[in-house]
Amino acid sequence: MADQDMELIDHTDHPSGLVPRIQNIVSTVDLDCKLDLKEIALKARNAEYNPRRFSAVIMRLKDPKTTGLIFHSGKVVCTGAKTEEQSKLAARKYARIVQKLGFPAKFKDFKIQNIVTSCDVNFVIRLEAFQYSNGARFSKYEPELFPGMVYRMKKPKVTMLIFVSGKVVITGAKNKGEAYTAFENIYPLLRQFSKAVH
Repeated sequence: MADQDMELIDHTDHPSGLVPRIQNIVSTVDLDCKLDLKEIALKARNAEYNPRRFSAVIMRLKDPKTTGLIFHSGKVVCTGAKTEEQSKLAARKYARIVQKLGFPAKFKDFKIQNIVTSCDVNFVIRLEAFQYSNGARFSKYEPELFPGMVYRMKKPKVTMLIFVSGKVVITGAKNKGEAYTAFENIYPLLRQFSKAVH
C-alpha cells in the first residue's frame, strides 16, 4: 500500500486492494483547419518549432501541465495529463490559443488514445515460471533484451510490462476503467507466481 495515497479503496472495483495510478494520458483533437506552424511558433508563447527535427509545433501549458504537438493538418496530440478531464481541458486550451492567433480552429473528434498507468504489487514475481506456464501466446520475456515481461491482454486490449520487482505498467487503455479491469485480471496470476520470501 506504500504506492497508494491513504484513500479509501472500493474493494468491489479493486478486489486486489490496489489501484493503478495514472502516469500519462495521450489524447487527440482535430481543429478542422490547416495551420501555418511558423506563424504559430512566432506568435505563441511556450511554443517551439524546428521543422528539420520534428514536423509539429511543440507547445507547453503549465495548467494542466501538458505538452501539445500541433500539426499543419490541424491535428493536435496532447500528452502529460493525469486525468481524462485534464486532458480534455488542455486540448481545449490548445485549440483556444490557435483560435486567438486568427485560425478558424474548431474542437472536433476529441479522443483519448492511450492511458498509461502503473502499480506496485509489493511482491517479487517469478517471471520465468509465469512465462513457462502461460506459454508464449500472450507474453514475451527475454531478460537479456529487456528486464520486463511484455504481456498482451486481449480483453481489455492493453499491453503490460511486468517486472520481477513487482512493478506493473499498463499501456493502451482507452479509459481508466480498462486499465483497472486489466490489472484485476492479471493480479491473481501475479499472486500465483509470487516468490515466497523466507
